Amino acid sequence: QVQLVESGGGLVQSGGSMRLSCAASGSIFAMYHMGWYRQAPGKQRELVATIAFNGTTTYGDSVKGRFTISRDNTKNMVYLQMNSMKPEDAAVYFCLAADARRDDEYWGQGTQVTVST
Repeated sequence: QVQLVESGGGLVQSGGSMRLSCAASGSIFAMYHMGWYRQAPGKQRELVATIAFNGTTTYGDSVKGRFTISRDNTKNMVYLQMNSMKPEDAAVYFCLAADARRDDEYWGQGTQVTVST
């Protein structure tokens, strides 16, 4: 089992920045992929960004150039730096950990991000 705890959400002004953190614990040695997804009310959960153990990253089209994902394998942490935030970035952000083939996936409980205009 893997436990994921997100932190850093809250309220930010449009154009502002925010950093999310996700702490992983448990059987994390097999968790090759880590990342962030988000879900806004009435919408499907969507990819924000993922990062593999080797540092390879993927980003959702809507956040490319504005968000940066990073991970610290020594601390079992993954981060999401969000810049130039827009009202449409408002959502619950979920941390993900998955094995290399994504056969096993674990999710955090989510952290709310609100963007004011």
